[in-house]
Amino acid sequence: MSRLKNYIQTHTNPPVFLISGGIMLVMVAWASLAPAPFSRVANQVNDFISTYFDWLYVFSMAAFLVFVVGVAFSRAGRLRLGPDDSRPEFSTFSWLSMMFTCGMGVGLVYYGVAEPVMLYQNPPFGEGQTAAAAQTAMNYTFYHWGLHPWGAYIVLGLALGYFSYRRGLPLKPASAFYPLIGDRIYGPIGHTIDILAVFGTLFGLATSIGLGASQIAAGLSGMLPVSSGLGTQLAIILVVELIAIGSVMMGISAGIRRLSLFNAALAGLLALFVFIAGPTLYILSYLGTDLGYYIQNLPLTSLRLFTDEQGEAFQTAWTIFDWGWFISWSPFVGMFIARISHGYTIRQFILGTLLVPSGASIAWFVIFGRTALHGLLEGGGNQALLDADASHMIFVVLDALPVAGTLAAVAAMLQIVVVTLFFATSSDSGSLVVDILTNGGDPHPIWEQRLFWAILEGVIAAVLLVAGTLGGGDPLSAIQTASVTSGLPFCFVLLTMCYTLFRAMSQELEQGTASFARKLSNAA
Repeated sequence: MSRLKNYIQTHTNPPVFLISGGIMLVMVAWASLAPAPFSRVANQVNDFISTYFDWLYVFSMAAFLVFVVGVAFSRAGRLRLGPDDSRPEFSTFSWLSMMFTCGMGVGLVYYGVAEPVMLYQNPPFGEGQTAAAAQTAMNYTFYHWGLHPWGAYIVLGLALGYFSYRRGLPLKPASAFYPLIGDRIYGPIGHTIDILAVFGTLFGLATSIGLGASQIAAGLSGMLPVSSGLGTQLAIILVVELIAIGSVMMGISAGIRRLSLFNAALAGLLALFVFIAGPTLYILSYLGTDLGYYIQNLPLTSLRLFTDEQGEAFQTAWTIFDWGWFISWSPFVGMFIARISHGYTIRQFILGTLLVPSGASIAWFVIFGRTALHGLLEGGGNQALLDADASHMIFVVLDALPVAGTLAAVAAMLQIVVVTLFFATSSDSGSLVVDILTNGGDPHPIWEQRLFWAILEGVIAAVLLVAGTLGGGDPLSAIQTASVTSGLPFCFVLLTMCYTLFRAMSQELEQGTASFARKLSNAA
């Protein structure tokens, strides 16, 4: 017993590790033993947040984007995430690949076809299944997967990178509150902030894992004599988590970096295949049209709150869920991109993180979404696509491409592999982040702790899938609700970080970077 106590005190931040781990285990037990009541309570919480806090999510996400763009083009943009003579640890391509695969990952391949098609059928305003509905669908898909999510990620990542690499504080969210509470970041207030980040990361990961498992199962059921039901999804979670565990145990350079590079290459190959085999000229013509419409309408789209029944239903099902998911996901992505961004200037960090993954996401949705919409608008219709559920839609589109059956099967298998690797890269990156959160900010956690959290995140996703199924609803409903719920308190954390960042960077610029650095060095 004394050895265990000594181990916890030496290698973890005991309050954060024990409280967050304990609460997560209690929730897993509740969802396992009483799935129906758990699912009912989760839905009630989701309804409450969607009714009373939709405005907070919408306005906050817009504020995060405005803030980071302002910082990028301010004098603070020339500061480095680290000493002034530091240089990046990873090459630009490796840096961007790891950022992209952990930041969006499974969501892109799951919703690449599903979101444009589903919003085409049920747009936030106007009549569905029209050319105007298709334009609206692409605009709101870009809104949900373009610049705004990365704005939230950058706030967290910039706060961690700045306060850790320039101020010498631990790599944990509580460090960003140092200008407000000082050394109390090491006390109960700081522990609470870090615990919220753990919850957000685990629930955001659970959502990604649940989406990935359902789509992999859907693809396998079309190629092999297996069902796409709960049993298959649980088996997939087990297999992919074993891959993720192997990757995270190898560390960033040997495991996560290599898996991310390989995954990015396969995703690019899949997108290139669909671009060439699909309606190429149609895709090219709408790339500029859809992007221009998105940019032109960005202010209105960013601040619009719907008050009619049709719009409210859309906003609850899509925007509020996405913003809650991305905010809950921000501790994971933010900490991970901070961990791999040492040595970059703040301007490089913001513009690289904001523009490259967003641009790649938009290109992805144009290729896959417009290919699907072409079949619905100009290809004589595709009833099978309209009848399919979200996890099957991508495979319906691949099967409808005018290529030989063998090529279509190869593309479907490639899609499954890409989803699996996105699933694994999100999981291994997330495990590393939770390790850092619960050990007090050490960027090099010991293997036992990495193993513990890698296993627990898979268990959480599996149990929430079971709870959603046995609770009488959509298997993903409990997971999605967990993301929206955990995003609410962390939204206030991100808003406060904007203020502390502004205050700290302004102070440094007023004092002068050189004298400020000497002061920090002397204090250390």
